[in-house]
Amino acid sequence: MAAIGLFAALLLAASSTARGVKEGGTFRVTLGGGAFDYIDPALAYQGASWAILDTVCATLMRYPDKPPPAGYRLGTEVAKSYPRVSKDGKTWTFTLRSGFRFADGSPVRADAFARAIHRTLAPGVASSGAAYTAGIVGAEEVQKGKAQTARGVVARGNTLIVRFKQPVPDFPAQTTMPFFCAVPPDLPSDAEGIGAFPGAGPYTVSDYKAGASITVERNPHYGGKRPHHVDGFLVDLRPSTPEKMIDEVERGDADWGRTLRETYFDLARGLARKYGVNKGRFWIVPGLGFRGYALNTSRPLFRNNLKLRQAVNFAIDRSELEGGAGRGELTDQYLPSSFPGFKDARIYPLRGPDLARARALARGNTRGGKAVLLTLDVPQAVVSARVVRRNLAKIGLSVQIKALPQGAFFSRLTAPKEPSDIFFTPWTPDYIDPFAYLNFFFDSSFIGISNNARLDDPSVDRALRQAATLQGPARAQAYAALDAKIARDVAPLAATTFLNEPTLVSSRVGCMVLRPELVLTAACLK
Repeated sequence: MAAIGLFAALLLAASSTARGVKEGGTFRVTLGGGAFDYIDPALAYQGASWAILDTVCATLMRYPDKPPPAGYRLGTEVAKSYPRVSKDGKTWTFTLRSGFRFADGSPVRADAFARAIHRTLAPGVASSGAAYTAGIVGAEEVQKGKAQTARGVVARGNTLIVRFKQPVPDFPAQTTMPFFCAVPPDLPSDAEGIGAFPGAGPYTVSDYKAGASITVERNPHYGGKRPHHVDGFLVDLRPSTPEKMIDEVERGDADWGRTLRETYFDLARGLARKYGVNKGRFWIVPGLGFRGYALNTSRPLFRNNLKLRQAVNFAIDRSELEGGAGRGELTDQYLPSSFPGFKDARIYPLRGPDLARARALARGNTRGGKAVLLTLDVPQAVVSARVVRRNLAKIGLSVQIKALPQGAFFSRLTAPKEPSDIFFTPWTPDYIDPFAYLNFFFDSSFIGISNNARLDDPSVDRALRQAATLQGPARAQAYAALDAKIARDVAPLAATTFLNEPTLVSSRVGCMVLRPELVLTAACLK
């Protein structure tokens, strides 16, 4: 992976200390134009929605409001300590802290988290969170309306027990998502989503008008330790365009907004030219969005053909796939370089191919010399696919490109018997954990879900599943070693880029913490 010393230094500079921080004021947010979906934790799935919910939610586990890598080290919030797990890896037991309260003054107990889980399973409520809760014992009965609660969820005072049908070694990290946000035990489920509700985090939603505005105020009964400085947030949800939203932040009519990523890199707008990069208003930091090309190990071309998979990794010119200066960080590995424990193994070339190595590995291993590459039918993806086609022609592979609309593409991407050989693989995980990259990419249990290479290697499975059982630094180190080993010795996926995350704020915003997006809870006003 490309060196990130500059980015790391800028990330550290982005975190302001509490000394001399101005308290109070209303932070203005613009989120029109489809950037926001729901304020209901069970239904919200847009990044902008999660950014707002992060200010009002208290979760069992949490990543600290710090820049990476510290901000990517899993810690506790309402949970008193890391949860206990049974020997079979199926049952997790959380003991909760006392002192957390909802904005209405009621205490946060285990039933607040049990209710959050059951709301994702409620019949008629199409919650994306069900992807993480449907494996709980008894979840199916709740989804079918045959039970109000799942047998595998037990809430007694400050003890929460969650039992799954299969081991879920990354469940503590999953609980950092808003789906697991503490909610009042009597909060109803609604297919359209609920509006204002008492939060247990530093702030609470005091008013919600769908498609118009959200008012977020301080939780007067907050019992946690997250630093928070402003009096609240006023969120404008009125329809707008990406250009107008950025205009508002530039003029100072809004302090922050979230819109289409490419708009921030528009050369005509020239944000980097106007404000510089990471100097106070316009920030570009390493993000979590991965791009690469999975090599279908279930097909004759790449099955039991390590040398050709390695040849592809050496032949691809990653510098042509970056998408423009500042837009992405080139990589030949599968974990973000900002993750704790990451080691830059420097396996494949980043600034141009190594054709000599690639041709030597490919010689005698091209098996007919034809491949089909499946990609999205959007301009940048098609342009990148053409680069890959040109690169691989130099090692004796003739590549046919098939570009499909989003729905058809993702349907075929996850089909276990899809006849394509190479798959464009865009990926942004829902939660921050190496499991959400390496296990999702390469564990055979995720074939048909996220293992686009269709890799079915028992030794890889064993190593990944063992790493998933570890905690803290041992977990980070084990995954870092596997990251390099799989890229070098198995090569099922040609990693190319981690997208950078752009952020624009008004001139009055301080206390910048980027993880990699702006942490609103930690922000202050100058």
